[in-house]
Amino acid sequence: MSQSPPPRSERSTTPSQSSRDDRTVIPFRIAAAAVAALLAGPAGAAAPPAAPAPAAAPAAATAGAAGGTATPAVAVPDFWNPRSRGERIEAPQTGRAVRFLTDDEFPPLHFAGPDGNPTGFVVELARAVCEKLTITCTVQARRFDTLLDALDGKQGDVVAAAIPLTAPLRSKFLATRPYFRWPARFAARTDKGLPVPSAAALAGRSVGVIAGSAHAAYLKAFFPKAVPKDFTDLTAAESALKRGEIDYLFADGLNLALYVGGQDAENCCALTGGDYLENRYFGEGIGLITRQEDAALSRALDDALQRVWDDGKYTELYLRFFPVSPF
Repeated sequence: MSQSPPPRSERSTTPSQSSRDDRTVIPFRIAAAAVAALLAGPAGAAAPPAAPAPAAAPAAATAGAAGGTATPAVAVPDFWNPRSRGERIEAPQTGRAVRFLTDDEFPPLHFAGPDGNPTGFVVELARAVCEKLTITCTVQARRFDTLLDALDGKQGDVVAAAIPLTAPLRSKFLATRPYFRWPARFAARTDKGLPVPSAAALAGRSVGVIAGSAHAAYLKAFFPKAVPKDFTDLTAAESALKRGEIDYLFADGLNLALYVGGQDAENCCALTGGDYLENRYFGEGIGLITRQEDAALSRALDDALQRVWDDGKYTELYLRFFPVSPF
């Protein structure tokens, strides 16, 4: 097993007195500048399968408007089953801080804050979990490709990063239920009056995809009459959409949300239709990862994630880091 480099930064997360606190490569890029701008403000011979409906609409967060009227805001996904709630599970007491490992180069999920310490949606969610469990935690930033080795080598206790949950990973580690997933989305120019995507609506219309991607395969399987236009990278596809050279772009929803809400798009485009979450194409998502011998800790983390959702903290963090929702 390779030796992990030392952590780049570390910060303790302690509950307040009042609360008494074979890896898959991510198939997309996220621009830190775009995130900063957003956070600052403005088969066979048989007939092809029918196009599935987008995933069920997620819970919608609302923000108070002038005069006290609630208005729909960013759509916040709900990954928890209310029927699974059970008796509160406490974290095992080890007499030391629980060490979370993350990466600081993948905004808005995990990145270095202005003070150099790790932050981002995943990192702050981990800190909220520690608050719920009333345990002291530290967060250490390491190189992304060394995180699982560091966990395996007992240089940390939990990995909180955008590592996809896969069968090979589950054969070696434990993981909580997913707290974030990678939705596929369509984007289109806002001035074309194009219909909401469906198998019929996309017939004869051009749709940009990244060549060889899961999104390209999905489009071919479920939207067979669409006209795919292959691109080598997402930046080129986004530029083509902005110039009106393609009708739609079908790609990773997180990247598309950052693009349509960022400065480069110049308000040209918007997400359209629903989200697509089929595991076979787009994976299970990400969860908090622990070693197999730490089953009690894993169960406690799972329970705490549910409670962080129940009390609204998940929504608060989601709205902070996703001004434009990928869902």
